[in-house]
Amino acid sequence: MKLVAGLGNPGAQYRGTRHNVGFEVIDLVARRHGLIFDGAPTEAVQARWRRADDTVMLVKPLTFMNVSGEAVGALSRFYKIELSDVLIVCDDVYLELGRLRMRGNGGEGGHNGLRSIAEVLGTEYARLRIGVGRGDARRELGDHVLGRFEPDELAGIEAAVTRAADAVESWVNDGLVKAMNVFNRSDDTD
Repeated sequence: MKLVAGLGNPGAQYRGTRHNVGFEVIDLVARRHGLIFDGAPTEAVQARWRRADDTVMLVKPLTFMNVSGEAVGALSRFYKIELSDVLIVCDDVYLELGRLRMRGNGGEGGHNGLRSIAEVLGTEYARLRIGVGRGDARRELGDHVLGRFEPDELAGIEAAVTRAADAVESWVNDGLVKAMNVFNRSDDTD
């Protein structure tokens, strides 16, 4: 069994914000496979993507970003999922808008959701970061990530969410190394 968790904040007021691109990616993967979200044995919603040889749990924690580790950790333990079978999808203000970066492990890079997960799981899990840009450095970072995309950014972030969903499917189907080789390329914009 694999677990793919998209990070974000629950509630309509956060829909469409930079911090919620992880939720958007999970929603797109679920739509592609005709999946429906149900309750989970923790504070999250989940959809089961049943495949011939495996099941993939698509998860959206409902704990709010800064304590995402509570839900992700509880689900990992409940389903007895190995860290090598966990992928976290989240925003990254230090990547240019639309850029993807997938890694097999690492630090939280200032991301509070990843910090919360690291407190529970450590750092040996895969993560897919989606660049949302930093914006005006004079603006508070919290305001920036909780803000919505500017009209001129919408096409870029929609394309990034689509590519990120492709990257999730590649990770599931082909493994981490192949997904990294394809989706970490800066010249790959299709």
